[in-house]
Amino acid sequence: MTTTEKILIDKIKRLPPQRIAEVEDFIDFLCARENDHLLTHAAAKASEPSFAEAWDNDGDAAYDRM
Repeated sequence: MTTTEKILIDKIKRLPPQRIAEVEDFIDFLCARENDHLLTHAAAKASEPSFAEAWDNDGDAAYDRM
């Protein structure tokens, strides 16, 4: 366990039970937000091949030079 982790655990242990529940809710929120970010990134990567044909064509080459 890192020093930072130990410090965080010590701080959490000093909180009253209600505040510990708030910390847990906040951690769940952060994890959900991170998962959303990862899913968005994965979806964008997965869609690149589908859009490649539309983006890479002679008709749009003028926009590529802008």
